[in-house]
Amino acid sequence: MSHHREMQVFLAVAQAGSLAAAARHLQLSQATVMRTVAALESRLDSTLLLRGPRGVSLSPAGAAFAESCQRILQRVEEAEQSVTGLHTTPAGQLTLALPLLMTHQVLTPIAVDYLAEFPEVSLATLAREEPPRLLEEGIDLAVVVGHLPSSSGFAVPLGWARPLVCAAPAYLERWGWPANPQALQAHRTIARSSTGHAGEWRFADGAVRLAPRLTCSTPQAAIRAALAGFGLTRCLSYEAYQELQRGQLQAVLESFAAAPVPVQLYYREGRRAAGRVRSFLDFAVPRLRAHPAFQA
Repeated sequence: MSHHREMQVFLAVAQAGSLAAAARHLQLSQATVMRTVAALESRLDSTLLLRGPRGVSLSPAGAAFAESCQRILQRVEEAEQSVTGLHTTPAGQLTLALPLLMTHQVLTPIAVDYLAEFPEVSLATLAREEPPRLLEEGIDLAVVVGHLPSSSGFAVPLGWARPLVCAAPAYLERWGWPANPQALQAHRTIARSSTGHAGEWRFADGAVRLAPRLTCSTPQAAIRAALAGFGLTRCLSYEAYQELQRGQLQAVLESFAAAPVPVQLYYREGRRAAGRVRSFLDFAVPRLRAHPAFQA
């Protein structure tokens, strides 16, 4: 039996949790399914299924192998569909990775309109602040803020994200507007750092080292603290786009701001990409490029 067929049989067992149920689904005898799994375990020299009186369960190695099988078989199916032309009708699950605050601030209205236009597609979003590994993580597309590492993937430019410093109007009314980056040292600042160690705030003319009164592990926590009037925080333009538009936050030191960073939509396979990927590119890219949050 081919390796491809072995993976299909094993994945059916893993998903059904039963040799008999997998056999019925595949229209094979239970003995054939058992021999196929046994041959696979022998070839891999690993126990994939744990047999018990109440059926079968996956070993740790089996669970990892089942995830790999699912990704590989899905890619094979997409490749076959691309040859036969079946991928011209977008369908299936589209997995999109992007920074968490971008989902709330920018993507959601576009995603809702896209799903209304393509009812056979479902969308799953994953929060990723760093460029993800598309193939290894089973991700179709990723919005990446910053320069991409060298890669064999394809990147579509969407615009720019501007670094800015902002605070609530109530804070600025009470404590005043900083005249230059060095003046931040006399203000209450809110830093963001996943390690708990706040670094420098960079500006066009250099960096300013601060002693923040509050350090948050996530950008959304830092923005919430700024909204509460605690102090000044530094973020990217899209991260606080709605709050800035509503006047809940005000940007300061804009003439000292560091250079904007690129925002790109990253994907694999180019013109051979599945219909759901190409449909999302065609639908979403013009709307994302037009979004004010990505204007330099």
